Amino acid sequence: MTRDSFWRRLWRGVRRVWGRADWNQLLGPGWAEGIMERPVTDRLHAKQGRTTGRLILEQDDRRLAVYLKRHHRLSWWRGLLATVWPEAGWSPAVQEARNLERTRAQGFPVPAVVAAGECIGPWGRLQSFLAVEELADMLPLHEAIPLAARRLDPATFQRWKRSLLQEIVRLTRLLHGQRWFHKDLYLCHFYVARGDTATFPAWRNRVHLIDLHRLACHPWTWRFWQTKDLAQLLYSSEVDGVTARDRLRFWRLYLGAERRTWRGRWLRRIILLRWRRYRQHNERRRSPTSGRTVGLDLCLVIGHTARPEPAQEQSGPATSPRTGEAGPAPSRDETS
Repeated sequence: MTRDSFWRRLWRGVRRVWGRADWNQLLGPGWAEGIMERPVTDRLHAKQGRTTGRLILEQDDRRLAVYLKRHHRLSWWRGLLATVWPEAGWSPAVQEARNLERTRAQGFPVPAVVAAGECIGPWGRLQSFLAVEELADMLPLHEAIPLAARRLDPATFQRWKRSLLQEIVRLTRLLHGQRWFHKDLYLCHFYVARGDTATFPAWRNRVHLIDLHRLACHPWTWRFWQTKDLAQLLYSSEVDGVTARDRLRFWRLYLGAERRTWRGRWLRRIILLRWRRYRQHNERRRSPTSGRTVGLDLCLVIGHTARPEPAQEQSGPATSPRTGEAGPAPSRDETS
């Protein structure tokens, strides 16, 4: 990133950018000048001063596909702080780039950062961008699980889910064990290869985690953020192919023996409370009877209410108005 001075940032504005070698070669010198206005190839999504789209760069026999996230209008206080203290990375794009590099160094499968940067000033203005390499031929779990249910026979699908669940639990426990929290831990932010929906793979390091712009460490208030992550994951599990027993299995693997202690019971109640709030927040987009069967099912399972064991586990769809979709809160836009 270029070196600059406070007065230059304040009066004239500066660009602090970084790009991988293949990105620089494909875009050529001076690419930073128009990166905030450059049209994307497809899958453009725009909302509240933010845009996300896929950009495909091709030259001779070289090809690079990235998702380009741009923040065109950031708050004045971020711009002011970036002018005074630019190294801190006050923009969401730079924060996510650092989070991706940090989690990759800790062994998490995440998308590779291709380019990132900020446009600071003049007079407190701030824009930012982030380019991450496309997870080619991969699907979010809220699409991959229903697809696997259709492509695999019932017995194989049950084994497929159990092994996948173990990897999701491993990633979640690894993240939370270090007191780091995603804060958008929905199924749609876990990605797997499309080909893995027709086979029985060894899942370790094959499940990728995306959208880390809110990732943060909370050593003192970690319980609050733990319940947020787990309630989001519970809420987004209302998809075809995910059953009550799958949720109970996650709960057992994640908490272990602690689920039977007073701390585990307290954690269960808080998660259910937050899950209900997510559902109530989205009731306007649901039909009057939507989610009732699923809601009762979730309460019974995570509450450990005794029920007769079925003769054979059902892999059919849960009753949900958002079939085939994850459950992110509507206050934030879908990201790739």
